[in-house]
Amino acid sequence: MEPQTIERVCPEVADRKRENPLSLSIFGMGYVGAVTAACFAHMGHRVIGVDINPAKVEILESGRSPIVEAGINELIAEGFSACRLHATTDPQAAVHQSDVSFICVGTPSIRNGRPDLSHVEHVCSDVGSALRSKQQRHTVVVRSTILPGTTEGSIIPALEKASGLRAGCDFSVCYNPEFMREGNAVNDFLQPACTVLGAREPRDLIPVRELYRNVPGNFFETSLAAAEMSKYVANAFHALKVSFANEIGTLCKHLDVDTEAVVRILTSDNKLNISAAYLSPGFAFGGSCLPKDLRAISHRAKELDICLPLLDCLPRSNSEHLDRAAELILQTNKTKIAMIGLSFKAATDDLRESPHVRLVKQLLGEGRQIRIWDANVYLGRLVGSNRQYIEETIPHIGSLLCSSLDEVLDQSESIVIGTRELDRETLKKKIRPEQIVIDLVNLETGRRLEEHVRYEGLCW
Repeated sequence: MEPQTIERVCPEVADRKRENPLSLSIFGMGYVGAVTAACFAHMGHRVIGVDINPAKVEILESGRSPIVEAGINELIAEGFSACRLHATTDPQAAVHQSDVSFICVGTPSIRNGRPDLSHVEHVCSDVGSALRSKQQRHTVVVRSTILPGTTEGSIIPALEKASGLRAGCDFSVCYNPEFMREGNAVNDFLQPACTVLGAREPRDLIPVRELYRNVPGNFFETSLAAAEMSKYVANAFHALKVSFANEIGTLCKHLDVDTEAVVRILTSDNKLNISAAYLSPGFAFGGSCLPKDLRAISHRAKELDICLPLLDCLPRSNSEHLDRAAELILQTNKTKIAMIGLSFKAATDDLRESPHVRLVKQLLGEGRQIRIWDANVYLGRLVGSNRQYIEETIPHIGSLLCSSLDEVLDQSESIVIGTRELDRETLKKKIRPEQIVIDLVNLETGRRLEEHVRYEGLCW
C-alpha cells in the first residue's frame, strides 16, 4: 500500500529557524515523544508525530498537546501554525517523508523487573518494513530507555529482519537517551546539561549531530552500550540521592537535629560532596573514618529503632567489592603475587581498616604467596593505633613487606596495583610479558601498561 502524504496546505513561513531543516518522524506521542516533537519543531525542523492512537493524532493535528507539561502547548501550537508539526497513524508514510526516525515508545517493567520491549519491537517492525521501499539512506534514533546491549542485540536485528537491509551499510542506528524531568521537560530539552549520542561508527551520527548543533551543554559521542547505560546510571544516582537524603533526614529528626542546617552544610561543599569526587570506580573504601562512622550512625539508628537500609547496606556493598577483587586475583590461578600499595590511601602510611590489608589476609587464606611494597609503609616506623591494627590483622606482616620494588617484582607472577603513587617508567622496565597486572585503583589509560602485559581492571 502506498504511504499517505502528510502535508497541509500552508503559506510560506517567513520565520524558519534553520537554513537546512531536517525532516523527522517521531514514533510514540507519549511524554518523551511529544516533548521531543514539540522542541524539534520549535528548533525549525519538520516533524511528523506517529502514534497508533488516533485520538492523540487528532489532538496534535488540531495544534494541541496530548500530554500535560509546562510550556508544551505553546510549542505545539507554534509548530502547527508554522506547518512544521504534523501527526499520523501511518508509519510508512512517516518514514518515507523523513530523514530521521526517533523511537520514543515506553518500556514499562514486567513483573520480574525486565523492561517490556514489545512496543519498541512493534515500532522496529513498522520502521523496518517502511525502509524496504525507501531509496534514500535513513537514520533510526532510539530514545526509549533500554538496557545496555539492547540496541545491538535486539533493535538492530529487528530492523534488519523487517527491512531486509543491513545496519551501517543501508541505514544508520544510534541511541540518544533523554534526561528530562516531568514538569521541566521543555527546558531540559532545550537547555540540557549534556547530550549523549551512541553509535557503532561516528558516521552513523552525522544527521543527529546536525540536529543538536546549536544545543548548549556538554556533548558526548560514545558506544551504543555506554549511551544506553548512561540513562540508567543517571536515574540510579538520582534514586540513591533521594533515598540518602530521606534516611539522613529521618535520623536527624529522631535525634532532634536541624535537618535543613545539616543539608545546607552538606550541599555547600562543591569540592567533595556535590562534585565528581568519589564517583570514579576504584577499590573499596577504608581508613579510620568512613567505616567506623557508618557503623556509628547505623548503631544509633538501631538504638532508636529506625530502619535505614541504604546506610546499613553500605558496609556490605564495600565488602562485596573487596570480595570481587579477591576473586579477580584468584581467577588468574597465579600463586606468587606482588602487592604494590598497602595503605588505604596513597601518600600515607595509614593501614587502619585498609581494604588492601583485608585483601592480603584473604589471599593468604587462599594459599597465595604475597610480597608487599609500599613506599610509605615501614613496619619499624608504624606506631600507635596504626601498628596495633596491623599486628592484630596480620601479625606476620613483617615477613611480607619488602624494602624495594625489585624484590617484590622479581618472583611474582601477578602484580596487584593498589596505589596511584606509581612510577610507570620504572615499573615498565621491571615487569615481564608473562606477568599479569591487576589494577584496583583505575589508573589513567596512559599509565596502565596494557601494551606490555596482560592487564585487568577491577570494574572497568
